[in-house]
Amino acid sequence: MDREQLISKWLNNELNNQELEAFKKLEDYEDLIQLNKALLSFKSEEYNTAEALDQVLNTINSSKKTTTPWTKYMVRVAAVLAICFSLYYYTTTLDTTYTTDIAEKTFIELPDQSVVNLNAKSTLVFNKSDWKNEREVNLSGEAFFKVSKGSSFHVKTKTGTITVYGTQFNVKQREQFFEVICYEGLVGVTYNSQETKLKPGDSFLILNGKFIAKEKEKNLEPSWLNNESTFKSLPYKQVITEFERQYGVNIKLLNIDENQLFSGSFTHNNLDIALKSITVPLHITYSKTNNTITLKGE
Repeated sequence: MDREQLISKWLNNELNNQELEAFKKLEDYEDLIQLNKALLSFKSEEYNTAEALDQVLNTINSSKKTTTPWTKYMVRVAAVLAICFSLYYYTTTLDTTYTTDIAEKTFIELPDQSVVNLNAKSTLVFNKSDWKNEREVNLSGEAFFKVSKGSSFHVKTKTGTITVYGTQFNVKQREQFFEVICYEGLVGVTYNSQETKLKPGDSFLILNGKFIAKEKEKNLEPSWLNNESTFKSLPYKQVITEFERQYGVNIKLLNIDENQLFSGSFTHNNLDIALKSITVPLHITYSKTNNTITLKGE
């Protein structure tokens, strides 16, 4: 393996034991290590990685035409600098991603001490390096936010964008379901290029592409933070999909109208009690086989 391939694999942490030993035997091994350490503290606002790659290739090609040791050393340094600058720019522009699985929740602290509680089967993405310039996160799923004061804060989903003027709110974006509830301060929800301002207790709900008016929210925080899912006049299929998310089970419906409205709640801590909570009010029976639960209507 030639020198450039060894350096490239080293920068990507892809060297095996044999290749690592070969890398350590390079005459400029110590220079490479020192340059890499020094560049960890370097910060570049703009860097053209394509241009850097061209520069590296040019310096490698031109090195074949040089003869003096001093020139060869400078060419090696230039090539390493270009590679390390490119590596630094690439790593500092990577997004930070948090993902929860079925029946899992997690707590996230953002760079400005804002905090996020991420519900089951959800994903939150943001960029740490650009946070001071733009406080923005991308959300798929459900999360509760407590936002620190500062510049504008945006939560982007594939359905709509939430602009924060206050501090506490919940966002839930699932298939054919988009809901924002403001608990404190003021929140702006942009949907179809129109912004709606929400004050404490106000909700914004889009269900199957239609706006749904809701009663004032009286709770101080979403119930799922306390391991309970609550529904107010929502289609039964929304209850079922959330149940599957929290318990990691598959539910089959027999002789049941999945569009009938349901009001109630279920706990996340006890499967049998939760099943009774979503079946008894509708006179539904259930049976369990391994990881599959069958609900049967009358």
